[in-house]
Amino acid sequence: MDDADAPTVSPAALQAEIDAGDPVRVLDLRDRDAVEQWHLAGSSVRLTQKPHNRFIQARVTDSVEEFLADVDGEGPITVVCARGEASGAVADSLVAAGYDARNLAGGMDAWARLLLGTEVEGAAGDADLLQYRRPASGCLGYALVAGEEAAVVDPLRAFTDRYVDDVRERGATVEYVLDTHVHADHLSGLRALAGATGATPVMPAAAVDRGVSYEVETVADGDGIGVGDLSLEAVAAPGHTTGMTAFAVGDALLTGDSLFVDGVARPDLERGSDEAPAFARELYRTLTERFARFPDGTVVAPGHHPEGARPDGDGTVRATLGECRGLPVFDLAEAAFVDRVTERTPPRPANHERIVAINLGRESAGDDALELELGPNNCAAAPVSD
Repeated sequence: MDDADAPTVSPAALQAEIDAGDPVRVLDLRDRDAVEQWHLAGSSVRLTQKPHNRFIQARVTDSVEEFLADVDGEGPITVVCARGEASGAVADSLVAAGYDARNLAGGMDAWARLLLGTEVEGAAGDADLLQYRRPASGCLGYALVAGEEAAVVDPLRAFTDRYVDDVRERGATVEYVLDTHVHADHLSGLRALAGATGATPVMPAAAVDRGVSYEVETVADGDGIGVGDLSLEAVAAPGHTTGMTAFAVGDALLTGDSLFVDGVARPDLERGSDEAPAFARELYRTLTERFARFPDGTVVAPGHHPEGARPDGDGTVRATLGECRGLPVFDLAEAAFVDRVTERTPPRPANHERIVAINLGRESAGDDALELELGPNNCAAAPVSD
């Protein structure tokens, strides 16, 4: 095989293909455990895992064609690895041998650092409501920019500079940073963003009662936080956790981890499976009573999306409350609802106990901060429609 330079595809460009539903054929060279923990996902993605050493062996034995025979999918082979180095060499070799291949620039490390920001059009009147989506974990956060003031809700610590820059570009400053609850799947950016901007950090009072060890302002049900000429209204939404709080603004309801576009939150992360039924009953009341005053046309802007979710045509993951009320789970009586969301719980988020401890301020994150939060968020209950 002669050397050749394979084309590269950036994480953003690759994610755009996935979001558009274009066929994406992936050859992942990482070991099986790493791929099972987190990987490129989407309805149009066909992923085949083969360790890098098997390609080396195939090249030595002149059996590359056999190596590629069962790589699933159509179109160019997108080769990926952890940092884009081994995959780059493999993609070069494949191109030199006449195959249509390309390399994911920066590998999965770069994809983990991809944060997409899109405006949720019309949800907050004349103000800008930006949705931030991290495809690698399914995390969603928001920035409300009203005039010269902004509030950021559920920021990720790894992207502190991004929020600052985006708000500044809109001629505003971050005045408030809010967490909807104590997160168990990712490192909160609450303190880092507040420290970088001088903004006021805010958490629900019931979340602080879990043992938050640093200074924050608190809100309770019905409290408002002024941003420009708008107000973010705290709406108690317990069930996922005791402190889970949604925020209403304009025609939008930032539901955090209570209601998602395709399901509801899991109730066992805070106190385990023994107390999950009690949390599930609270979640039922949140969905059927506490959210009852919001009309069907309310835009549900959730805190997470499922692995490989395809956004709407405008690039956001959202639904109307009426659409969410059409989920089968809303047809259940309370007892049946509790049984349904507690009978089959997915695996807990990776490293959730340490992540909670860090977000409470009891521990500090080290050099492994990024690795702690890799993988699907797993904050939703098992699918409610099957």
